[in-house]
Amino acid sequence: MLDRLLVLLCLSSALAQQLCTPGAPDGYKVRLSINTALGDQAYVWNENEMFLFRATLAFAMRTHFGGEQYDVSNILVCNVTPRVSFWFVVTSPHDATRPVDGAAVEEAVRKSRHRINSAFLLTDKTLEFININPTLASPLAPDTPPWLIVFGVVMGAVGAGIVVLLVSSLVQKNRRKKKSGRQADGGEEAPVKTAENGGASDGVYNTSFDDWSVTQM
Repeated sequence: MLDRLLVLLCLSSALAQQLCTPGAPDGYKVRLSINTALGDQAYVWNENEMFLFRATLAFAMRTHFGGEQYDVSNILVCNVTPRVSFWFVVTSPHDATRPVDGAAVEEAVRKSRHRINSAFLLTDKTLEFININPTLASPLAPDTPPWLIVFGVVMGAVGAGIVVLLVSSLVQKNRRKKKSGRQADGGEEAPVKTAENGGASDGVYNTSFDDWSVTQM
């Protein structure tokens, strides 16, 4: 019985080496820049971190397929380098000899990219899945449509122009009224002054005095 278990383990290891090779059709390369991202707080990449990666990837596959029981054993890893890069292949939970199609792996990684990054305190730039582009966040749609904003600006400018024209016309009208009023006042004062001056000159020459002088004579 023990001999059979050893044989199965050896076969599974040999199978993993055959399925997971650099450049495999359904394999992907991962590159981590832990020191760049965390600096003095960088952690050491070891077997525990690798187990966490395989667990998070199995989680991503379960989330994507919704019911398929992917496990850590379905995530095969190979060609690990000290600068923390490696290749991985995902195998089917129903047949360990059959790798999962690469397109399905890409979709699973994209859907859970944030959860995978968070597990290692990294970002899309410091935890790279080569040839798997991150899903871009949808652009935020403004609450107010752009055309309505432009329309409001144009109408505001037109309204401001109308107000300026109205105020300017009113100011000019008031100025004209004041100017015409001043001219009218100046025209009426001249005869009055003339009459007053005439009255003054009449006071100087009194005709009744001449009549009285003639009578006395």
